[in-house]
Amino acid sequence: MRSDDDKLSQTFAALANTTRRAILARLAEGEATVNELAEPFDMSLPAISKHIKVLERAGLIAQGQKAQFRPCTIDVTPLIEITNWTEQYRHIWEERFDSMSSYINQLNIKEKNNE
Repeated sequence: MRSDDDKLSQTFAALANTTRRAILARLAEGEATVNELAEPFDMSLPAISKHIKVLERAGLIAQGQKAQFRPCTIDVTPLIEITNWTEQYRHIWEERFDSMSSYINQLNIKEKNNE
């Protein structure tokens, strides 16, 4: 279990940064080179490369080899693991949403009665 916790922690840590989330969003559209990933950001290539390395260590992206290019691709496996982890809490969310829905309905009834 410890290594699963470590992998989840590494994934969450990688996703905690807006630049890295934006890189993943771009890769969800298809593979891209480091230069293509760097285009929308006002930062150096070495800084983008550091973000890519964090994403690679978390298993969220992989770099291939095509001639002199090293295109990056997204790997959704860690995201599936997050989904599986959060799924165990679904019943809590659903109960809270049901409670909130009941409360809103009560407020609506009171409002109609006061009109």
